[in-house]
Amino acid sequence: MIPVCVPLLEGKELEYVTDCIKTNWISSKGKYVEEFEDKFAKYCGCKYGITTTSGTTALHLALASLNVKRGDEVIIPASTMIATAFAVIYCGATPVLVDAEPETWNMDVNQIEEKITEKTKVIMPVHIYGHPCDMDPIMKIASEHDLYVVEDAAEAHGAEYKGKKTGGIGDVNCFSFYANKIITTGEGGMVVTNNNEIAEKARLLKDLAHSKEKRFLHTDVAFNYRMTNIQAAIGMAQFERIDELVQRRRRNAYLYNSLLKDVDGIELPPEKEWAKNVYWMYAILIEDEFGRSRDELMKKLEEKGIETRMFFIPMHEQPVFQAMGLFSGEHYLVAEELARKGLYLPSSSGLKEEEIKYICDAIKMM
Repeated sequence: MIPVCVPLLEGKELEYVTDCIKTNWISSKGKYVEEFEDKFAKYCGCKYGITTTSGTTALHLALASLNVKRGDEVIIPASTMIATAFAVIYCGATPVLVDAEPETWNMDVNQIEEKITEKTKVIMPVHIYGHPCDMDPIMKIASEHDLYVVEDAAEAHGAEYKGKKTGGIGDVNCFSFYANKIITTGEGGMVVTNNNEIAEKARLLKDLAHSKEKRFLHTDVAFNYRMTNIQAAIGMAQFERIDELVQRRRRNAYLYNSLLKDVDGIELPPEKEWAKNVYWMYAILIEDEFGRSRDELMKKLEEKGIETRMFFIPMHEQPVFQAMGLFSGEHYLVAEELARKGLYLPSSSGLKEEEIKYICDAIKMM
């Protein structure tokens, strides 16, 4: 089976983890945590990095650091991984949905302003599958309405918008380092920001809000979202090769594009002229002209030993939110179409050229 995505651990991961074990620095204190926070934040163009236990907890921590609470609203895309919406729910706030736009599959910036109310506090764009959102109009809308922007860059390490790294444009921004991400710590995440006040609040809340003056004295309800030194050691080894790992994903995409460009009924992943897509996952749409449905194609590829994944199910179609009375009667036609037609092919940084050719040959034989 060619897996849809596995990590590539060919750097100094074992060396750095062994160092943690030999020195007994295995928990949330240790040199690798601070080094990983500092270097990754600077890579994104930010001053401060705060490691967390996952991309989901990074999103929650970012919103909590902005004092998002019950009664507030956060604007998110209808087409996203459910962690984006869950982070809003954890704060007691309400997610408000914006449809995707059909060209990049990201949040449609032209629909944001109509969703803003007196309760709106944050706009949370998600850089889907490694392609940046159109950030300039989002930042302009936020500025005009005195709102925060929290980038969900979980899938977009190293992606660029008009020459700026994603995760370095909003007020506070979040990454995931899950095993299938471009760089990984196994599980883990990070909040990055240029705002010292937000960074200090995030550091306080991620570590149970121990008072600086007197330990075990707590003035805030807080969380244990601490990344271990072992995880950060893996992260540092991965970070040392981030440009190479990004380039490998882009190489995969170029090869896929060259082999699939003439196949009727397959829409290839986008890359706008202002964007650098890192192709976290090589995502395609299966149109009617292909002659088989998306699900039929996925089943046939599985029979040939090729693992795939469908696109995210839109938030308004999620049973958990329907049971909560959210998004009742709402429809987001582009998000629904993406969910029906979209899939991603094997995308590992270590994918071999012959594997990509085998996958493409299998698709062409359908």
